[in-house]
Amino acid sequence: MERPVYFLGIDVGTGGTRAILIDRFGKVVVSHATEHAPFRSNEIGWAEQDPEDWWRATQESVRAVLASADCPASDIAAVGLTGQMHGAVLLDRSGAVLRPSLIWCDTRSAPQCDWLHAELGRGRVIDLTCNPALPNFTLTKILWVRDHEPEVFARIAHVLCPKDYVRLRLSGTYAMDVQEASGTLLLDVTRRRWSREMAEAAGVSLDWLPALYESAEICASVNAEAAACTGLLTGTPIVAGAGDQGAGAVGMGILKPGSVSATIGTSGVVFAATDKPVRDPLGRLHTFCHAVAGRWHVMGVTQAAGLSLRWFRDVISAGVHGETASYEELTTLAAEAPAGSDGVFWAPYLFGERTPHLDPNVRAAFLGLTAAHGQKHLARAVMEGVAYSLKDTFTLFSELNIPVTGVRLGGGGARGGLWRQIQADVFGRAVEVLVAEEGAAFGAALLAGVGAGAWPDVDTACEASIQIAEKIEPNATSRDAYQEGYKIYRRIYPALAGLRS
Repeated sequence: MERPVYFLGIDVGTGGTRAILIDRFGKVVVSHATEHAPFRSNEIGWAEQDPEDWWRATQESVRAVLASADCPASDIAAVGLTGQMHGAVLLDRSGAVLRPSLIWCDTRSAPQCDWLHAELGRGRVIDLTCNPALPNFTLTKILWVRDHEPEVFARIAHVLCPKDYVRLRLSGTYAMDVQEASGTLLLDVTRRRWSREMAEAAGVSLDWLPALYESAEICASVNAEAAACTGLLTGTPIVAGAGDQGAGAVGMGILKPGSVSATIGTSGVVFAATDKPVRDPLGRLHTFCHAVAGRWHVMGVTQAAGLSLRWFRDVISAGVHGETASYEELTTLAAEAPAGSDGVFWAPYLFGERTPHLDPNVRAAFLGLTAAHGQKHLARAVMEGVAYSLKDTFTLFSELNIPVTGVRLGGGGARGGLWRQIQADVFGRAVEVLVAEEGAAFGAALLAGVGAGAWPDVDTACEASIQIAEKIEPNATSRDAYQEGYKIYRRIYPALAGLRS
């Protein structure tokens, strides 16, 4: 009798770390998530996490998965890693963390972006990396440390992103995949290698940067110390993996031109696969290497997507039912309001905005309120505002002739029927939901399977593993209401930005 073979995916997210186990047929066997401590935001626009907390959560999630599956570690053929992108993990020569990580939604480095654009020219930055300098990218965070914590900057010997720090703790290996590296602003995205010119202009040593790999390549193995902490077997191969958006795209089968995903997690992302690097000359879309070798992707990002609903739950809706409402209660409440929320709009700029505005300083707002509006209107307006923000990326896709032949939903926004329908109606397109809802962790496990030889390539792995659970068509009446609502929504950002002048 043939022994079972499993692949482990680990997703180091913002709110927690999830581990999942899949079998050789791509079926999810078991998963477990462990929460992180809330990120610190001591000043407006700041967001920091302790890398040690990611490692703690990883150990707990992996041990829980092994225990729940009653799976001997020897049956795990490979491990794949994914996680929140852009976070700057700064290490000394011994691999010790020098300071808490400035994570993806930290926007304090706007002055460093201005410095880079002045130093090199905005167009040259886009030529070198396919992207403009943004506060979310790793390099600008490093430069903030240079300018404000020179004693820390002087001790930097290694720079990693969050999931790659977990790989270091698992294996002792400094490594990064090209999809993740695309979000550092230090990668020549077209050639899939570090940009010497960008690094030298920024004063970053190439020696600080880890070895680069394609996502399904084996680049490390579990060491004895990590095996004792996690229950994994010493020597278990670890593939390079990908950032959460790249791995999530693999987990949803967004691999070829025309395939698009809309994912609502803490942030929101509309992701389109391309067969060559497509640059937006204005830098409103990100152009990154795909987790599939020889392919690229473009994506637009809403900074506070699921975060908007969480903020509404924790701050505005507290007390609706005598205590903070659950997401299910908020969805039920929102469903009582009509499409368009009777004229209430939510501008989801709790952390500024990336696509299409590239503005870290714009602020969120409810608009259109009257005494006749209630909690149901506010709750629905938050969901609609996030969907409108995601639609901005589809508008850019159309402008840049990026094809869209199908849309799949992922993240928390794919789990509730109302938000699914709102997205279909706002986008004006049918959307699909998949059977496996593990997203990036599932994609990381599939990449592990490819690295271990279970499938010859990522396309084959996805074809064998991904199934459509539901297709949601837009409601004609709601779609028409949202077309008119989107016209008003597009006028909100200029009004809010104008308040600063």
